[in-house]
Amino acid sequence: MSQRSFYPTHAENRMRHEGDIAGARALYFNRPSANLRLLLRHRYEWMNQFIGPDDEGIEVGCGTGLSKEFIQAKKYYLTDAADFDWLDYRHVDALATPFADASFNFVVASNMIHHTARPLAFFGEMQRILLPGGRLIIQEVNASLVMRMMLRLMRHEGYSYDCNVFDPEVICNDPHDLWSANCAIPNLLFDDMAKFEQHVPAFTSIHSSFSECTCMINSGGVIAKTFYIPLPAWVVRLMIRFDAAMAGRFPSLVAMQRQVVLQSRDAEGASATESRQRLPFQVESPHALAMRLRSAA
Repeated sequence: MSQRSFYPTHAENRMRHEGDIAGARALYFNRPSANLRLLLRHRYEWMNQFIGPDDEGIEVGCGTGLSKEFIQAKKYYLTDAADFDWLDYRHVDALATPFADASFNFVVASNMIHHTARPLAFFGEMQRILLPGGRLIIQEVNASLVMRMMLRLMRHEGYSYDCNVFDPEVICNDPHDLWSANCAIPNLLFDDMAKFEQHVPAFTSIHSSFSECTCMINSGGVIAKTFYIPLPAWVVRLMIRFDAAMAGRFPSLVAMQRQVVLQSRDAEGASATESRQRLPFQVESPHALAMRLRSAA
């Protein structure tokens, strides 16, 4: 898996129902699967520790909108470029949203940054709509060895490390294809956080962790679908615990997802330590968070 680029066409995709967001949402509620339900619970519930009780926020590129089943904020709104009836705001381009400056305490971006054509434009727009000290809460793909192997096997999405994500003139995905994807983008952005903060000084990192392997492979897929083995909830919980342990120790080998929280710097350019001290809630360490989620599962 040493090749730096792999780009399958949509016709080569071995998963079913690519892009059928409405069908995936209906299937989630009408034919519930412990495999997918517990995967998504673990994928979203960790975000709640970065959301205050009175915070207001949105999800950009929400797709199925299933995050609303797990995010506890009272003022939490779903946005997407589509026009589904479960959306609170429709036809929202994440690179040019219709919201006023400094509108939100937090923004959720779940597995959508690797679809963006211009990552720097995305971060610029998020900084604009976030309040000073607001959080950009990110769940993204991690192009580990196992992830790249699965991408080549299923031909669902591609990756390329030959893309300068910090060049505002470089187009990293086809802007006319919402399902165009480069799964290496999160690694290019976040593997070297000092480099990220140098190129995106409006944000400082306050959290980074890794997760998911076997539970993602045997989930059946969130939107596009494939074969999976239905398992009892207790087995899925054990898989999630196993994945958390392995992903934390060997992220470049097995972790198929990663979590990043970026905080918008205030007008004084507060450091990460100063920003954490002013948060209106207690932020757990990555280790404490993993232990609590394991216990809750």
